[in-house]
Amino acid sequence: MVVVAEFCQRQHWEPIVLKRVDVIPKNSGKNAERNLELKEIIFVIQSQSQYFHKKKAEDLKENILKQAAGISKEPPRVLYLHEVMKNEGAWTILPVIPHFADSYGNSSSWIFFCEEDTTVRLQKLLDTLQTFDKSKNWFLGKALHDEESTIIHHYAFAENPSVFKYPDFAAGWALSMPLVKRLAYVLKNEPPNSDFTIDLKHEIALYIWQKADGQALTPVPAFCTYNPDSTKATNCATTFNGSLPLCGNPVNKDDIFVAIKTCRKFHKDRIPVVKKTWEKDAVHFEYYSDYADDTIPTVDLGIPNVERGHCGKTFAILERFLRSTTPRTYWLIIVDDDTLISLSRLRKLLSCYDPNESIFLGERYGYGLGARGYSYITGGGGMVFSRKMVRKILNSKCRCYSNDAPDDMVLGMCASGLGIPVIHSPLFHQARPMDYPSDYLSHQVPISFHKYWNIDPVKVYYTWLIPEDKEDLRANKHLREDL
Repeated sequence: MVVVAEFCQRQHWEPIVLKRVDVIPKNSGKNAERNLELKEIIFVIQSQSQYFHKKKAEDLKENILKQAAGISKEPPRVLYLHEVMKNEGAWTILPVIPHFADSYGNSSSWIFFCEEDTTVRLQKLLDTLQTFDKSKNWFLGKALHDEESTIIHHYAFAENPSVFKYPDFAAGWALSMPLVKRLAYVLKNEPPNSDFTIDLKHEIALYIWQKADGQALTPVPAFCTYNPDSTKATNCATTFNGSLPLCGNPVNKDDIFVAIKTCRKFHKDRIPVVKKTWEKDAVHFEYYSDYADDTIPTVDLGIPNVERGHCGKTFAILERFLRSTTPRTYWLIIVDDDTLISLSRLRKLLSCYDPNESIFLGERYGYGLGARGYSYITGGGGMVFSRKMVRKILNSKCRCYSNDAPDDMVLGMCASGLGIPVIHSPLFHQARPMDYPSDYLSHQVPISFHKYWNIDPVKVYYTWLIPEDKEDLRANKHLREDL
């Protein structure tokens, strides 16, 4: 029997049992219709509206259309996901599936999704899709699976996590139009019932499996995440540039202020880890606690400690950041005392963003996006604010409804109310490295991880968030793809 744990409320999971559904064997491809044309493929780039991300999506679209001009007289449609529908939850994809079915159901055979940094080799992709019967239901991608049951997937399939496969978005993934139409019908009658969107790729695969008679992901070897220049990528239809973004010089250390949230009971356990790892890379930083300890030192913000949420403390940090009591910097980073972060990598990433814009950056989650909800940056992986964003939040009427309200979610509501989209980076992580498939992390240069539970956090830091000189060696030689 397969057991799936489904999210019931924030930080509470209650297991439910799903009925086992035997997957009907699918067409092997030998008799597949092979008259697929480029114009039958809808390319959807999982884009974001912020300039840096939109520019990458535009470059990818231009490259796809340039390749198409040498293959066919009729080019494919290439869409930006953030422009498909004016919907806060469009990035979660399922809400726009009915739109794809209604708008392209009679003229297209495939919807192919990819990320901004995915490289598409168009002829190889066309040849790959030709091997599948476009009149059948297909869910194609590079398969990932959990190596152990994990909190980020609500401990789904706890008896055997590896049995359930879900797509690595970086390699691209595809839905045949018959499956799109079927999902559209289901979605109109049974919208997803989970309040939270945490790991989209897993949640989409689970929804398809549950609602389409056990439709499983079909692994496609040609969908790859090797570096485009790798010899391993020769037969790949897709590849992925997993190098750390860098747009000019890294942000100066003096331009970043780091706020570490802690409390008295963790002073002896957690703060020594921060001091052994990443604190040395910070020029401006303060520890914020419920107790002033001169040996660390910590700053008592006058906010009593609470067991969860910490919204009162976070807003006190935002207010202090704008006062003369802290150095005037362009950027504010708020982390937990059990967050492991590479500030040197973050400085490179921030070179791609304008601090004079309203920037709110990190790992994006969603709440209630099926019913006028909002996106938010999950706090454990680190929340990055431009000074302008902090000022906009505090100038608004958005505030905590209690000291123990979830700070990251309240800030997401604030951003949504201001009409400012949060910016997602998959390089920030709310959980530990072992909570993610190793194949998924192998094409990343991660910026952060969270939680010290059942790990040696110092070892994790020096394994995954290595200092600058080793990082450059690792990234330049693409060593991750050989892990």
